[in-house]
Parts: sequence; structure tokens; C-alpha cells
Amino acid sequence: MAFRIVTDSATDMPQEIRDAYNLHVIPTPFILNGVDHLDGDEITREEFYNYLDDDKNVITTYHINAFMFRNAFEPYAKAGDEVLYCCFSTGIAGTYNAANVAKAELLEEYPDFQLTILDCKSASMGFGLIVYNLLKMQKNGAPKELILEAADFYVEHIRHILTPQTLKYLIRGGRVKKVSGIVGEALDIKPIIEINQDGALEPISKVRGRKKSLRALVDYVEKNIYSTEPRVMAICDAGDKESLEAAKAMLLERIHPQELVEGTIGCAIGAHTGRGLIGIVFFDAEDKEEYRKYLQ
Repeated sequence: MAFRIVTDSATDMPQEIRDAYNLHVIPTPFILNGVDHLDGDEITREEFYNYLDDDKNVITTYHINAFMFRNAFEPYAKAGDEVLYCCFSTGIAGTYNAANVAKAELLEEYPDFQLTILDCKSASMGFGLIVYNLLKMQKNGAPKELILEAADFYVEHIRHILTPQTLKYLIRGGRVKKVSGIVGEALDIKPIIEINQDGALEPISKVRGRKKSLRALVDYVEKNIYSTEPRVMAICDAGDKESLEAAKAMLLERIHPQELVEGTIGCAIGAHTGRGLIGIVFFDAEDKEEYRKYLQ
């Protein structure tokens, strides 16, 4: 019997981390011109953004459903393994509820199956960073109970801040009123958005121009990160490496993370924001001492 940490592709976890820890990542589905696809399986992230750039293409997303979850979890149930599934925020998608439906079905057939479903109240590398710390702890010998405790701690203390390049997709998805959105686009207005404690997107300010919006992200980090030198942070982009490098340079100049993980935003978020989103994620509290020894 093993204890397994599982997540989904909305973490935008870099492939090298997935490979290093043999991480099971359940792919997020999306529909391109009426045809179903799985995030990263048949279409690369860059190909995805090329399709998204062309307004002739119609791209929609839907969350991983209960049937997909059952197929993902059942091999662990059969093997007698215990699973911690770190899940995309309920404030953004219905993934958590679908996973619980699958769990209820599996428990009818495998009543001893131990499956913990954790609402990470996070998106992209927000819960990717949570998963990364838990994987490190597990690899370094942390007991299951401590990993589960740490998971709750990291969910409580994860912070996200992000800004899109364009308002077009937020207008289309109804997250910005059309008239104000068009005016904002014409004036090069960039919203600064955080994922709040409920795991939902919340605009907190707006600035004019790309450089100012990237600087505003780093300002937010500097204001909200814990005061001692941070151990691990993450930065992610939606197909805009130039802006990624600009934001990264500012971040490294003003904040000094021990490790900076870089992720590429996939279809679960990118389809609703378009190319050019930049996000930074970090913890607003220092690791507890009992976790720290397993994070080396």
C-alpha cells in the first residue's frame, strides 16, 4: 500500500517536476472547434495559444467530470493505495464537486479506499506550488499525517497575483462589462487580479500599460510576502515569454527566492484570459519548522 499525491493539469506544473516526482496529473479537457481534447496530450501549450489567437477558432473548456475522475482514481482503489488529490479551486471551476461524486461511487465498491480531496482554493502554479512542496516533503520521508497537515497550511497561506495582456477574453466570458472593457482596452488599461481566500478571481486595482502592470505584480508580492528570505515562489505566463522575462527580472531584483519555478498556463485558464497573462504565486507565511526539515 502506498500514499500517492495526485493533481490535475490546471496546476500548470512544469514537466521536469512532473517527471522528477512521477506525479500523476489528470488532464483538463477543452473543446476546439467542436472536437474534444485533453490539455497537453494532443496539442502543446504553444499550439493551443496559436489556435486561441485566431478568432475563427472556437475554444471552450469544461471541468474534469466524475467519469474521468473515477477512471483516474480506481487503479489506486484496486491497489489499496491512499490518495491525496490536490484540486483546482471551487471558486473557479466545478472540479471539486465532480471529484467527490467519483469518490462516493468508488466507496460503494471499495469501502476501504482512503481518498482525501483537497480544495486548494488556487489556480495554475498557485496549487502547483502547494503540490510541489508536498512532493518534496514526501520524497524526504515526511509521514502522511504531516503532509496532510502541511497541505491545509499551504492552502491557507498561498497568494496569487496576476494581470492579463488583453481584456477581450474577460469581456467575452462576462467577467468584465463590455462597454467598460472596450474603453479599458482602448486606453491600455490592465486589471490587477488576485485570487482571494475563497479561491475566486477578484480585481483589486488597474493601471495603464504593460510595464506598470508587471511592476504592480511585484509591488504586491513585496507588500504581502513574509519578511524573511522566501524559499520557493513561482511565476507563470500564457504564451508571452518576453513579459515573463521582464517580470522575472523585476522579481529577482527586489525579492530573493531560494527557488523560482516557471510554469506555462494551460487551457483551463488561458482559454478565458487569452495569450499574455502573467501571474506570480508565493506564500505569505514562513514554513513551519516541522515542515522545513523535509523541504531541503
